[in-house]
Amino acid sequence: MRIDQMNWDDARESLDANGFALLPQVLPQDECQSLKALYDEPGHFRKTVVMERHGYGQGEYKYFQYPLPEPIQALRRAIYKAIAPVANEWASLLKLGIHYPAEHTGFLDECHRNEQCRATPLLLKYGPGGYNAMHQDLYGDVYFPLQAVVFLSEPGVDYFGGEFVLTEQAPRAQSKATVLVPKQGDVLLFTTQFRPKKGTRGYARVTMKHGVSTVHSGSRYTLGIIFHDAK
Repeated sequence: MRIDQMNWDDARESLDANGFALLPQVLPQDECQSLKALYDEPGHFRKTVVMERHGYGQGEYKYFQYPLPEPIQALRRAIYKAIAPVANEWASLLKLGIHYPAEHTGFLDECHRNEQCRATPLLLKYGPGGYNAMHQDLYGDVYFPLQAVVFLSEPGVDYFGGEFVLTEQAPRAQSKATVLVPKQGDVLLFTTQFRPKKGTRGYARVTMKHGVSTVHSGSRYTLGIIFHDAK
């Protein structure tokens, strides 16, 4: 895991400018394979969601239960610490009256005080025809404005299609879509619900959603890292 070696200044600038940032090659191939293998191991998960049953898309994902596997726990804590200053800057620009603790444990304490105690990191699996409709991952009144996805499969090798899609809706403007194809081991940081964007009257909220385009062939695995817990 190379989180401490990332160029966080560039990542923070990209988050401010675009609402997302790509961290290249955070995990080596063998660690990606180990995380993928967890999907079929019993005892790690609290819930399995078949997406077709809920109108979410086509595919399947599993929420981890506490305690999280150590590599996921370490990644969650390290990324949170690095991007908490961005979250606080955004809250200040939008005058939200919120301050996020510097350490992830402090933020989870706030979640738990609001009866949000269930783990939210998850493994997602898509096969041919799989996709994820545009959505936001909000699990209660307390949520962190940024989240992450770790790409465990190699595009163009393990699967074809399945691009990561982000949309943003600024006030009084048409929607903008961004399509990304991160490589195996990359981590993508992106906006959970909305981000600040400067306009003629100061900063306004730009609503963002994310999803996955249709997988044409192969299997696509990702690890979703959401920093708030769920009710």
